[in-house]
Amino acid sequence: MGPMLLSGGLMSLLTIENLYKYFPVRGGFLMRPTGHIQAVHNVSLGVAPGETLGLVGESGCGKTTLARTIIRLLKPDSGKTLFEGHDIAPLSPRELRPFRAKMQMIFQDPYASLNPRMSVGDIIAEPIIIHKKIPRRYRRQRVCELLELVGLSPEDYSRYPHEFSGGQRQRVGIARAISLEPKLIIADEPVSALDVSIAAQIINLLQNLQKEFKTAFLFISHDLKMVKHMSHRIAVMYLGEIVEMGPSDNFLTPLHPYSLALTAAIPIPDPQTKKRRLILSGEPPSPQNPPPGCRFHPRCPYAEEICRQEHPSLKECQPGHWAACHFIDKVKKQLP
Repeated sequence: MGPMLLSGGLMSLLTIENLYKYFPVRGGFLMRPTGHIQAVHNVSLGVAPGETLGLVGESGCGKTTLARTIIRLLKPDSGKTLFEGHDIAPLSPRELRPFRAKMQMIFQDPYASLNPRMSVGDIIAEPIIIHKKIPRRYRRQRVCELLELVGLSPEDYSRYPHEFSGGQRQRVGIARAISLEPKLIIADEPVSALDVSIAAQIINLLQNLQKEFKTAFLFISHDLKMVKHMSHRIAVMYLGEIVEMGPSDNFLTPLHPYSLALTAAIPIPDPQTKKRRLILSGEPPSPQNPPPGCRFHPRCPYAEEICRQEHPSLKECQPGHWAACHFIDKVKKQLP
């Protein structure tokens, strides 16, 4: 069973195969290319219908670039993006339009993702108009239903984004995302700009909407605890690569040193509980000049010579649980 097949043998709604996305770095008087940033490097994963796959990693590891490449806001350099078995990576904007209605995105910043010149009603109705899903005479009624569904009032139809709080704006973004009843929603850190109480409300809203519409989610965050709460499975990303992937329950016992460090950093409410800490040294390397071999080896306490020379591939260490590490047995010994 590979990363494209899920636990229980289910086939993916979304399948990513060997996806790459690099950005050129330019310099000098003529701004000629001097290198490239490896934002997404050989990523493969799958999302089943109705499933939530959590994607976690440090800021700058490539999570947002991967999300935007999947949904074709960015064009991949190579690899396949299969949605319902169709490779959408090479499609033109016109060919891509039928798939746009089935894939939507909730953006990280609710202040920047809404057009300040458009009313809330027009913002939510825009996808419906573009894809001609509902006759004109029923559009306002549909938008009002969506506003109520996300906890807002139909009276908000004619208001503008600047009249709303951050949490309310994110609800507008969610209403826009679900307006076409998509099969997949990519939520790119949807609560990172909100305070804790509002974030909890938005998370509960997303879970309720998933139950109602049976929508699949790719839920992106740097907060492993929140991702574990939201997700059926979790993929851990480091410096543009997936280093571990498996059921969320398995992340109580992670198999990759980086995942172990993330898990060890989760606060525990009971001060009497003792946890084994895994302290990482240094900063993440530059994606413009990643280290040879395992990209994590400069910070890994278990690294040996093979880690500096040979790149580890994702392998299935337990049923449905994949990790890319030469010394998984060493990591297991650190687990409680």
